[in-house]
Amino acid sequence: MAAYKDEARGTWYVSFHYNDWTGKNKRKLKRGFRTRKEALEYEQKFLLQQATNLDMRFEDFYKLYEEDLKPKLKLNTWRTKDVIFQKKLIPYFKDKKMNEISPADIIKWQNEMIKKRQAR
Repeated sequence: MAAYKDEARGTWYVSFHYNDWTGKNKRKLKRGFRTRKEALEYEQKFLLQQATNLDMRFEDFYKLYEEDLKPKLKLNTWRTKDVIFQKKLIPYFKDKKMNEISPADIIKWQNEMIKKRQAR
């Protein structure tokens, strides 16, 4: 891990290589950090997210999903998605690993949601 000082701008940046989800080697360059520590933290967090495989609990995956998607959406859109996850998906899939969730599990969950709706 290395951070570099951009003398012209007075800021720090990181430049590093990683393998994307297809296995291709990619280069990442991110500029504009006020401190070396911020630049290195960004690199570490980015590499951790790239290395993440689906051998994680659904709830942990949701946290990564939230970090990635929330800044890209309007507040009300995010709130709607969050409610669906918190009230319907996380209670059902919470402790299951992502790579263990099968199409049959999803169909079973959908059927339970339909039953709950019809029971009203």
